[in-house]
Amino acid sequence: MRYGGLAERRVSGTAHASACSQSYLPLPDSSCTPGSYNPDVTQSNIGSTICVSGWTATVRPPTSYTNPLKAQGIIDYGYSDTNMSDYEEDHLVPLELGGAPRDPGNLWPEPHYGTKTAYTKDGTEAKLKNAVCNGTITLSAARSAIKNNWTTALQVTGIG
Repeated sequence: MRYGGLAERRVSGTAHASACSQSYLPLPDSSCTPGSYNPDVTQSNIGSTICVSGWTATVRPPTSYTNPLKAQGIIDYGYSDTNMSDYEEDHLVPLELGGAPRDPGNLWPEPHYGTKTAYTKDGTEAKLKNAVCNGTITLSAARSAIKNNWTTALQVTGIG
C-alpha cells in the first residue's frame, strides 16, 4: 500500500510494497490512494487560491518529486506497461480543488489508455473547479464527489 507509513518507505525505497489492485480502474485502489486535501485551501479562501488563474502552478510539485513516485506506483499497481509516458502521476483530489500537492496518498499513476483516462478526468476536474468558483457547488461537495468516484462526480454534484 502507498498510504500511511508506506508512503515514506516508497520514497526512500527501503521496503517492499504490497501490491495495489488494478481491479478498480479507472479509479485508483483506495487502500493505496485514498486522496487527501490541502489544509491551506478552504471554501472561504477559494477566491485567493484555486479560483485564481495559475494558482496550481504555485503548489504543483516538480517532476523530480513525482517521477520517482510514478515509477514506484507503476510497480505497486502491477501495470504490465511500464512506460512512464503512458501514465500521469495524478492527484486523486486535484490541485484545482485543493488536493494535497505532495501527499503520496493523493498521487497515483493514472493510465492514458482505456475508456476513461487521465485526460477524461482532467475534463471532470475543470468542470468541478468552474462550478466551485462560480458558486454552483461547494468546495466540500466537489472534493467529496471526486475523491469517492471521479467517474460519477459530475452526476453526483448535479453539474453533469
